[in-house]
Amino acid sequence: MTSEAGQAVPGRRISDRTYGAGMARGNRFLGLVERATRLVRRAARTAPGTHTSTPDVEYRPRTDGRPDPGEIVWAWVPYDEGDGRGKDRPVLVIGQRGSDLLALMLSSKDHDLDAADEARHGRVWTDVGTGPWDSRGRPSEVRLDRLLALDPATVRREGAALDRTRFERVVSEARRVQGW
Repeated sequence: MTSEAGQAVPGRRISDRTYGAGMARGNRFLGLVERATRLVRRAARTAPGTHTSTPDVEYRPRTDGRPDPGEIVWAWVPYDEGDGRGKDRPVLVIGQRGSDLLALMLSSKDHDLDAADEARHGRVWTDVGTGPWDSRGRPSEVRLDRLLALDPATVRREGAALDRTRFERVVSEARRVQGW
């Protein structure tokens, strides 16, 4: 390895093979992030109430290891800024549109504490309580104003099924907020 001045750095040696393998892993990860970001941006560009079709929403969780409506799973969710950043977070799958899963993101942050700021930015949340999707048993909230369209291949793992009563309440509130 050489320094910025082109001099060898003692004790530091990185082979071309190791460097290339690391770069390939990084490029694969960035490719997945970019793909997930494009999918969510595509859904976000369509304003609430202007979708070309009504979402297929029905409570049908199955213990088959695949994400189904009614289940809370983990997926990459881009931040609202749309700048490519985001995080892996729990989402409630509520239905499908074509081959995409439709989901609403969860948060363990109590948005009632900053309700005025949330409302000013058009964000609407509802409480869903606790469940096995949060290992620390924290109460969760679902964001109702942002419908995510996810490629099933981008979902990380199955988390837990929400009970039918809470699922139907969340979907009813999301319909009211989004106008579908």
